[in-house]
Amino acid sequence: MSTKTPTENEQETSFAEMALKLGGKSDDEARRTGAIDTADDQVEALFAPQYQTVNSPAHTAVWDRGVKVDLFQSADPVVDDDIQKVMDASIEVVKKHRAAGTLLDEDRKIPDQVLSDLGECGYWGLLVDREYGGLRAPFSVFAPFLTRMASVDPTIAGLASVHGCIGAVDPVRTFGNADQKQRFLPDLGTGARLSAFALTEPCAGSDLTQLRTRAVLDGDTYVVNGEKLFITNVVPGRTIGLVCLVEDKPAVLIVDLPKEENSNFSLKKYGLWALKHTYNQGIVFNDFRVPAENLLTPARGDGLTIAYHGLNLGRIALCANAAGTMRTMMASMIPWANFRVTYGAAIGKRELVQRRLGQMAGLITACDALTAWCSNLIDGGYRGEMECVIAKVFGSEVQKHAAIELCMKTHGGRAFLHGHLLGDNVHEFLAPCIYEGEGEMLGMAFFKSLVKDHGKTYFEPVGKALAAAGIKKPNPLNPAHAWALKGVVVPYLKWLAAQKLMPIAKSELPNMPSELARHAEFACNSLQRMALEISDTMGKFQLALADRQCRMAELSGRCQDLITILCTSLYGARQSDEIVRTSADVLCQELIQKYTGTRPSNRYYRQITELGGAIANGSFKSISEINPEEILMGYDLEE
Repeated sequence: MSTKTPTENEQETSFAEMALKLGGKSDDEARRTGAIDTADDQVEALFAPQYQTVNSPAHTAVWDRGVKVDLFQSADPVVDDDIQKVMDASIEVVKKHRAAGTLLDEDRKIPDQVLSDLGECGYWGLLVDREYGGLRAPFSVFAPFLTRMASVDPTIAGLASVHGCIGAVDPVRTFGNADQKQRFLPDLGTGARLSAFALTEPCAGSDLTQLRTRAVLDGDTYVVNGEKLFITNVVPGRTIGLVCLVEDKPAVLIVDLPKEENSNFSLKKYGLWALKHTYNQGIVFNDFRVPAENLLTPARGDGLTIAYHGLNLGRIALCANAAGTMRTMMASMIPWANFRVTYGAAIGKRELVQRRLGQMAGLITACDALTAWCSNLIDGGYRGEMECVIAKVFGSEVQKHAAIELCMKTHGGRAFLHGHLLGDNVHEFLAPCIYEGEGEMLGMAFFKSLVKDHGKTYFEPVGKALAAAGIKKPNPLNPAHAWALKGVVVPYLKWLAAQKLMPIAKSELPNMPSELARHAEFACNSLQRMALEISDTMGKFQLALADRQCRMAELSGRCQDLITILCTSLYGARQSDEIVRTSADVLCQELIQKYTGTRPSNRYYRQITELGGAIANGSFKSISEINPEEILMGYDLEE
């Protein structure tokens, strides 16, 4: 009799695989997509039921009666004194090196001395447990600190995320056994071993079923062969989480890389415009040996489960980094706007420039809001998959918009000079749209998570009944088709009737300014209406929905915008700074205009230009510590 557990035998076919097979997709495509869907289910199983996706704020806002507004609230965290000291000291280290001209080496990379100095003050241990020498800062403390660090140096902030969120720290901390934690976390906490996560391969980007790197057990070691690509923060001597195939299943090995390249381990170097101040390289393994005891063995799932777990933290960190980076853009725009004179007046007095400053403030405030909200959810035990996707997509897209439409157009031709913030870093500003998941691909992942439970509950039984009857295109007026659907379609018809007959449930909003309350109410009501629109789309396209990527991306974007409106309005309402509240207001107005397809009002233009004028005069307090850029190719105003 077999002693294998059910999880080791062939498991129940995932919803995605079943839907693709019923929709006529090849077995290979269905299997590969099903593997990703199964990995997602395994990550879900790591969380208590009340914190899984179906009970998450984003999911319940669409499918439940009435939006649970309290789930979209965030609170200012209480910061432990020890953690605050480390954060302050880390900022000072970077400022000191910047002032001394030693923040970058001769290759324009962050030098080892800077990394070591940050390690001495505890920077690399902020997410490592205290019992292993770290401080285990709550993510609601860590994420806004990244915003602060990014306003000083975005690369240093990004390295904290690479190391602690998507590097080796999270896999070991979450999935490692006691021995693995003891062996790896102390050095990871001090920065004696900085880390990276080696997942991407030449053929495996968004399709992680294409992994080819393999590890074969030979005695007490695994022999690794394969190639990784676009791995940030990898140089000899670092520690990586290596995703590879072990017995044809994805697995993760924690690997201490040798201090020098050799015949078994080498780095593949290439030119890369983005991430230019750190190392992003390929890794080639040729019969490279790793101790078998370094294999992570999660209680549920496999290597893809481990990989997906840390990505959410990285996505919040990206949004936090964007908030800091856009602050540096704003800080560069203001001196130039007040210096540059056209037709006898500074351009900071012109409406177009004032509007840009006002828009920048709105984008920064929304990123702050999403960062705080998602971090609170993570600390509260939620998986946060859908919510973190919103933060990543919004943060990356608005940073791109801010760089090109707001910063570049304000600085004009000087934006392309060597030494200019925009000219020197344009690829850094654009790259987040790609890494941590390309935006539209993540938008579809958001949509699939949103419809998965609804589809499994109401549409999968219909699909199975049609497949059993050999019906590809159902016609309710055909008696044979109606007979095939008897019973299985009744639950959906009941749900549909309730949606169409019952009024929108009123959402309980906290006490907040009337303008922001109107935005929050609009978002709550519109989110509830989305359920019927999404379900109608699923009914229209049925099993062909997987091929309707454009429609999925559009619906996903609308949901994401509504949730951003709700979070930003609630965040703005609890701020004492009138400038921040107004920034939240104008951002919500812009997203509502986009959602409804309406033109901006004269009142809106007056409000945003007044906001921009106040910012030009120094009213955006959170950029007061940022040293503005030198004005390049200035001129004598007296001539």
